[in-house]
Amino acid sequence: MNVLLTCFIGLLAVGILVYMLLKKNDIKMTLLILGILLLYIAILIGGHLEISESTGTYLLDPFQVVVDQFTSTLVGPGFVILILGGYSAYMNHIGANKVTVQALTKPISRIRSIYFLIPIVFLIGNLLSLVIPSASNLAIILLATLYPVLRSAGMSRLSAAAIIGTSATIVPTPLGSDNVAIASLLNINVTDYVFKNHAIVSVPTLLAIALVHYWWQKHEDKKSKETLSYEEELNLYNSSNSDEEIPVSYSGIKAIVYGILPLLPIILLLIVFIGNIVLNTTLNISVQVVSLISFMIAVIIEFFNRRSINTVLKETSYFFEGMGNVMNIVALLVSAQVFVQGLTSIGIIEIIQKTMENINSAGILLPLVMVAFTAIIVLLSGSGTALLFAMIPLMIPLSKAAGIDPVALSIPMQLSGNLLRAVSPVAAVVLIVAGTTKLSPMQIVRRTSVPMVFGVILSLILSILFFQ
Repeated sequence: MNVLLTCFIGLLAVGILVYMLLKKNDIKMTLLILGILLLYIAILIGGHLEISESTGTYLLDPFQVVVDQFTSTLVGPGFVILILGGYSAYMNHIGANKVTVQALTKPISRIRSIYFLIPIVFLIGNLLSLVIPSASNLAIILLATLYPVLRSAGMSRLSAAAIIGTSATIVPTPLGSDNVAIASLLNINVTDYVFKNHAIVSVPTLLAIALVHYWWQKHEDKKSKETLSYEEELNLYNSSNSDEEIPVSYSGIKAIVYGILPLLPIILLLIVFIGNIVLNTTLNISVQVVSLISFMIAVIIEFFNRRSINTVLKETSYFFEGMGNVMNIVALLVSAQVFVQGLTSIGIIEIIQKTMENINSAGILLPLVMVAFTAIIVLLSGSGTALLFAMIPLMIPLSKAAGIDPVALSIPMQLSGNLLRAVSPVAAVVLIVAGTTKLSPMQIVRRTSVPMVFGVILSLILSILFFQ
């Protein structure tokens, strides 16, 4: 096929995808439909489809591609995501997530230095994202529990809003669906990917962002001093979340046990990871295994706590319902794979690879271009992960063509998407924080932009230094 025509079709498909993403249309169906259309175009021009077996007619072979992708994804990263979704839902149902949140936020009320609170709260908020991975849900909880504490301590509305709006960013966790998907693509253990690659960039970046947060919020507060006390804010806006607390029915040993449960899979993975290094062992326990072990431990603890076998067994259904709730992420991965296979079938990926091979310094240029592309889409759409999942299947062929480690591409894209979400005025988390604090989204974005953009630049530099 003519190279120019191939490029035109490929760019048109990507352009439609970006347009639909900015219009907040369902990205899964957009990717799937575009992918199937590209597969039919490939058939018309004599391209080859990668399928397990032919349906007997080329008219139906594109749908076999979809079936093959579902099959491979469901037994790979999709299954991990389903298990994690089920475990998170069960933790939420038994109240363990609430115990963990309260345990991490309660000591904050004892700290009296307003600006010293800023980096501490930011880092604690990121730790809480291990338990509550949704930025919007975490913001809602922190607005109900932490915001009153920060305002009562004398922190300005904008500083408190900026910290809460940036709580869910780039904390390294083997339980993150994006980490699971990328590790599966790279064919490495997700624990190794997170602790040997992701963490060496994300941890120093998080610490640096915490310090920049401190400086920037203090600088901005001096320019525009808060004139509204928390008491006046409550009276003026009749805030409904002023005295709300997460109800917790556990105390003493029970509180400690239930507070640990949401983090138990991570604790077990860390124990195995450190044990392999210290004891020179070769244990290879997957996220699926530790999540199922943690689930069974949680069920046993519920037996002892509730003393009702029928009730506990009945309520384990929340685990399986939670698996169903994250099926949309699995579907997104499948749709992205179909879309990329469509691009591959018409030959666009091969053209990009050959172009990258002929560009000097492509190893540095490619991450820069992809981070810039990610930044534009995230800022305009407010979604930090939709584009990432769509681009995951392209990471290996693009990095191979540029002659770099795929990690040098995956980590800066991954981190920039998650960081810049808090800089988009149309992001759900920004809108939620703005609505609760009665501030404009642009006011909050002004407070989040400097720390988050700094984090993107630093993570890109560290990725190039460590993985090039």
